[in-house]
Amino acid sequence: MNRRHTVVDSPIGKLTLVGEDEALVGLYMEEQRHHPGEETFGPRDGEGFDDAVAQLGEYFDGERTLFDLPLRMHGTDFQRKVWEALLDIPSGETRTYGDLAAILGQPTASRAVGLANGKNPVSIIVPCHRVVGANGSLTGYGGGLPRKRFLLELERGGGLF
Repeated sequence: MNRRHTVVDSPIGKLTLVGEDEALVGLYMEEQRHHPGEETFGPRDGEGFDDAVAQLGEYFDGERTLFDLPLRMHGTDFQRKVWEALLDIPSGETRTYGDLAAILGQPTASRAVGLANGKNPVSIIVPCHRVVGANGSLTGYGGGLPRKRFLLELERGGGLF
């Protein structure tokens, strides 16, 4: 593995982007739950992150709703299925953990979906913030509920969630 990382500023604080070869393998917020040890990020080197930084800037400026970046997400088969399902949630919309479990053909697996969602290694780009509780309430987010609210409001054109 040829890993490297960079740190960029954003409206929700510093973001650490981790690359492996040509793919993005991590996007972590400050004080994020399930944040891997920095020793796994490789050396700090801004090379190869131009597209990710540009697309994140467009996203935060309200000009981008979809990301077009090579991703490599390391996890169990179930986790990867959950993370792939997250990519199908349109910007500005939400799904419940139960919705995702049903989509995956495992309607009783909403807790397992929640655990996998929380371990998403590429936050924002793989939109785990678009998953809400069964009653539509904002629930657990590794980056903190204020960030989740911010991201959802951004995607809804600034409207309150």
